[in-house]
Amino acid sequence: MRSRLKVLVAGSSAFPRWANDNIPVFVYDLSKRLCSKGIEVSVLMPHHPGSKTYETVGGMSVYRFRYFLPSSLERLCYDGGILPNMKKSFLARLQLPFLVAAEFFSLWKAAKKEHPDIIHAHWILPQGLVAAVIGKLLKIPVVVTAHAGDVFPLNKPFFRILSRFSVRSAAAVTVNSIYTRAAVEKISGRKDISIIPMGVDLKLFSSSSPAAAEAVRKRCGIGGRDGKMILFVGRLAEKKGVTHLIAAMAEIIKKNPGCKLVIVGDGPEKPALVRQSQQLGLSENVVFAGSVPNNALPSFYRAADVFVLPSIVDRKGDTEGLGVVLLEAIAAGTPVVASNIGGIPDIVINGKTGLLVEQKNRQRLATAIALLLKNPQMRKKLSAAAKSHVARSFSWDALANRFYALFATVASESKTF
Repeated sequence: MRSRLKVLVAGSSAFPRWANDNIPVFVYDLSKRLCSKGIEVSVLMPHHPGSKTYETVGGMSVYRFRYFLPSSLERLCYDGGILPNMKKSFLARLQLPFLVAAEFFSLWKAAKKEHPDIIHAHWILPQGLVAAVIGKLLKIPVVVTAHAGDVFPLNKPFFRILSRFSVRSAAAVTVNSIYTRAAVEKISGRKDISIIPMGVDLKLFSSSSPAAAEAVRKRCGIGGRDGKMILFVGRLAEKKGVTHLIAAMAEIIKKNPGCKLVIVGDGPEKPALVRQSQQLGLSENVVFAGSVPNNALPSFYRAADVFVLPSIVDRKGDTEGLGVVLLEAIAAGTPVVASNIGGIPDIVINGKTGLLVEQKNRQRLATAIALLLKNPQMRKKLSAAAKSHVARSFSWDALANRFYALFATVASESKTF
């Protein structure tokens, strides 16, 4: 038995491929804070064209395995995730069995080298499945964390069988919200699932200066006393519901002609959204800012008068498992409006920490946004209460402590620590 926990993290994205990457990095954020708690963390991720196959990042050994040759043709991971990439690319679909096989042998090799006390698999499939098999073969306990995108779209019986095996094989399972827990319970029948959401770096997202925020507003053409900025940040995919937000803008600008919607992000829906804004005559009021590096996001949040996450349940049944961008906006002091679906109500308590509206209801969305735009005292009250709520329940330090306690319990029960 050793005195220091060793955890091998297996994921498919949400970990930077290189410095100043612009993808979500919550797997990295959690792993980095576990290191600061004294856990020895190593990480296994898929390779991506341009990334290194091995490096040390934040005190962690990071292995990236190639799963297709030439590696310049790897298309399955990152840039939205495995399922969206499979949807848009035949080459990505072709690569799925190669990814699973490569991850199996790479996780085996990494586990034999690192001798971890625990394998922490982010996402039920394929990471949780591969980790379950490796864990059984090498007698290493596995903790599986579900992030919702690996739960709601997997309705086919074959995938549900694999998901059930992954969840039931794990020593412990965590999810990011009440809504996600109910979905995982339905798949697996398991009732001992812990809710430990992904968090937010409060210091980072509250760090932007007034000058930096003003520079963002100027860049987006927002100025004067009547200039108002509505902000969306996220991948431009169907489940984000941005089409409903653009439609709501037609109503909002009737009373707020100096208002602009700034859309940060990229994705498969962007061409259709650009066409929609043009057809509605909103080209001057909708700004597509594109992808923004993570270290520049705080300035966008601080620049905004209102942040909106109009998510929906899409045609595949996928929806918002939590809504980390809401945490970021709140940490920056920006009031929020969001859809009353998925895990969003874990963050937004209607009338207390933000405003919730029915999904796809463009009129109610417009009404809620307009209400905040014309009421600075309400914006101030909601954002203060929301920031307090997020600091208590979603700070990375608090969440890392909960993961540490879970890992210590799992390792102790398996007698590997």
